[in-house]
Amino acid sequence: MFNDADLTDDKFLCGRLRLLQPARGYRAATDAVLLAAACPAEPGDTVLDLGCGAGAASLCLAARVPDLVLTGLEMQPDYADLARRNAARNGMAMEVVEGDVAQVPPALRRPFSQVIANPPWYPPGGTPSPRPGRATALQVTLPLSVWVQAAAQRLHPGGWLTLIAGADSLPDLLAALAPKLGSAAVLPLQPREGRAAPRILLRARKGGKAPFRLLPPLILHTGPAHDGDRESYTPQANAILRDGAPLLTAFH
Repeated sequence: MFNDADLTDDKFLCGRLRLLQPARGYRAATDAVLLAAACPAEPGDTVLDLGCGAGAASLCLAARVPDLVLTGLEMQPDYADLARRNAARNGMAMEVVEGDVAQVPPALRRPFSQVIANPPWYPPGGTPSPRPGRATALQVTLPLSVWVQAAAQRLHPGGWLTLIAGADSLPDLLAALAPKLGSAAVLPLQPREGRAAPRILLRARKGGKAPFRLLPPLILHTGPAHDGDRESYTPQANAILRDGAPLLTAFH
């Protein structure tokens, strides 16, 4: 487990959440907040976070939507412990089960209303980090089809998968949806006007039959280039990342 001296106490959603994270390990940032903002959970829903890390996405979601039943699956025991600690210190209930997405533990073989995931994105064979915990969180070890299949198996009919991933993984993700998931919609995450979108948000519904939709991008920053130390978020991105606003209207 992490020593307290090796952790930072980080603010999310302008301090509405305080999360312990390793100073030199994998650290959640904007992806977790965007993933939570895109999830269409409603009060009373059951939510499974595949590869929950320190719990950032689930807890950001719970900060917006009350009365959720949160469950996380995490293969690294030290991060699973952090997720439990972070839930408790923010006054939220979250069950965290240690295990692998490729072999979902029996304790999680029940239906959920929502499944969220932020799978590793760094290509296999590279060196994403010299720190093992961060490398495990970042580097692809399982095909994305395994993540999609695990989500499809855990969703009840009509339930939603919400996932954030690299844009280059989109063909594999779409190919993995059939036959259980449909009504897919993809939201490109564009850093600035005129820039390619390196990341995407994907939503798909178990048993959904609606046509595929490629949505207008969410632009995260204003201006043509980074300008000093200012974050320069667009108003919509600022509302999501700072105020916890939902991203649901983008998927309508």
